[in-house]
Amino acid sequence: MIADILLVALEYFLLLLVATGAIPVASQAYSFLAIPLHAFINHYKKAAPTLPRVAIVIPAWNEAAVIGSSIDRLMALDYPRNRLRVFVVDDASTDETPQIVERKEQEYPGSVVHLRREKGGQGKAHTLNHGIAIVLQDDWMEALLVMDADVKYQSDSLRRMTRHFADPEVGAVSAYIREGSADKNYLTRFIGVEYVLSQPASRRAQNVLGAQACLAGGAQLHTRENLLAIGGRIDTTSLAEDTVTTFETQLHGRKVVFEPLAIVLAEEPDSIRALWKQRLRWARGNVSVTSRYRKVWFRPSPVHKLGTISFGLIWFSLWLLPVGMVLSSIGLLGLLLLDSEMAALIFRALWISAACTYVFILALGSQTDPRASGTGWREVLTFPGVINMVVMLTAFFPGLVEVDIPALFGLRLTEHGLFILTVCIYVWIPFSMVGAWFAKLVEPTWIGRFLSPLLIYLVGYGSLLCAITVDSYIKELRHAEAKWDKTEKTGRVLA
Repeated sequence: MIADILLVALEYFLLLLVATGAIPVASQAYSFLAIPLHAFINHYKKAAPTLPRVAIVIPAWNEAAVIGSSIDRLMALDYPRNRLRVFVVDDASTDETPQIVERKEQEYPGSVVHLRREKGGQGKAHTLNHGIAIVLQDDWMEALLVMDADVKYQSDSLRRMTRHFADPEVGAVSAYIREGSADKNYLTRFIGVEYVLSQPASRRAQNVLGAQACLAGGAQLHTRENLLAIGGRIDTTSLAEDTVTTFETQLHGRKVVFEPLAIVLAEEPDSIRALWKQRLRWARGNVSVTSRYRKVWFRPSPVHKLGTISFGLIWFSLWLLPVGMVLSSIGLLGLLLLDSEMAALIFRALWISAACTYVFILALGSQTDPRASGTGWREVLTFPGVINMVVMLTAFFPGLVEVDIPALFGLRLTEHGLFILTVCIYVWIPFSMVGAWFAKLVEPTWIGRFLSPLLIYLVGYGSLLCAITVDSYIKELRHAEAKWDKTEKTGRVLA
């Protein structure tokens, strides 16, 4: 009797573990369901042509390959030149950056200012604060645009952003950062698809839900009043200074708006190691943000919507996604080992719901930027990974992998072989992250040139991002040094 009770309790516990894998699926489906509502629930009703005096602060360390063309692009914006000033904060560069900026200062007198820091290396936030402090010394600036040295703004992008300041309740506006490398490879195309799903798609949903998770670090526009309200400087205690700024803006009662039609092209990493370094910094920054605002989560407030249940679920389901994946696999494996009749049923339910959610997200998300999605159609189709797609088919068509495919080759799995195959399918998700880590490991080798892309196509780009998140967990538990590692830019973006 007691044994039966314990067995039932264990089954329910394992079901609870499996359910953790369903939470991210449900939260993503919920957020994407909000996207069509953006046609009706948006900020455009309060937007109007507004042309504040904009100070653009660009942190620059050894940006000789990109800084000149970025300044030229800013000077060509469809925005009154006398209402724009570009402040390039040279963070003790050791290349030709100072000379290039000085030439641009002479070419655009009164519009470009070169600010030199003789002692650099403290990180982006410190560099920005050097420029912001100088900009705030007089009353000329009415809005501050923070951008990266390599990004290229489309000509109408700034106008599209400033129009939201017609509403005095808006404190900050973010643009859509699109992957813009001219010489794309498989990884930059995957990043392009990711950016479509995470920005014009997800951030549209966040506009509807009323809470933005993060202003784009390379394209965030603040009113002077908002900048002063959050302290007149950028936070220097976190690697996710843009997320902190976004949260602080909303906590101070001002709106943050994402403008999907303000497009900014950016150069993104073209190697796994470079992407890993960039995203590890982002992930560790999000750890500090999660801890810093622990009293905000799931606490509704009349001032902001960061504390809503919906926003909290979206935030934590992404941040803890690898945990959910591992726990879900443990739950499925446990049910299988208990010889529970629910194992196969739960497996199918979980993967069918994940597959349907993925198709829905991909179909809807890709329509928010058909141009970017179209150039990476191969990566769109293989975004979850080829092996994951096979597992999805297994859920939809029981017996396909175990019986039908072997039968094509005149084979038949034994009962033991079938069990081993089922175990592999149930625990595949955690091992897909190991595959992504291995792709990073072999990338510098001669075989990595061919093997690393193949592995990412097989295990999925999402598994790569989850592997990086797991690495951030490990780094945090080890209290590893958290430092700003600049992503190298080579000027691959064409305006």
